[in-house]
Amino acid sequence: MAARLFYRVAAFAMALVLTACAAPGSQPGSMTIRQGKIEQITPTQIASSHHTGVGAVLGGLTGLGIGSLIGGGTGRDVAMVVGAIGGTMAGSEVARRYDSPVAGQEIFVRTDSGVLVEVTQPVTPGLRVGQRVFIQGNGEAARVVPQ
Repeated sequence: MAARLFYRVAAFAMALVLTACAAPGSQPGSMTIRQGKIEQITPTQIASSHHTGVGAVLGGLTGLGIGSLIGGGTGRDVAMVVGAIGGTMAGSEVARRYDSPVAGQEIFVRTDSGVLVEVTQPVTPGLRVGQRVFIQGNGEAARVVPQ
């Protein structure tokens, strides 16, 4: 009987603790929209998010698979090694082509609450200093769009 009471009290206390830790306001995955006026726009370059190592690994595995279809015995082993090396080099080169930076903008927005927010995003035509805008989202997902 005492054990049941202890478990119920412990469960109630845990529920209180978890409820107290929950942050009010926006939840993960929700979109926050703020508004303000653009104070400055600076051209910049945004680094590519592609990883050249992924291309090399996929190319190497593809080359290994193709090499395993050729011949038999020692010749097959040689074909697998050559295929893996060739595929790694080809995959790395293909990934490198997509690794160039993208034209972007650093946009400084003074929100209606007086906070200065900087957002780096791909070039959005039509944005200009003094324009009223919305800031959608948070962190790396934030974007400035015309009002």
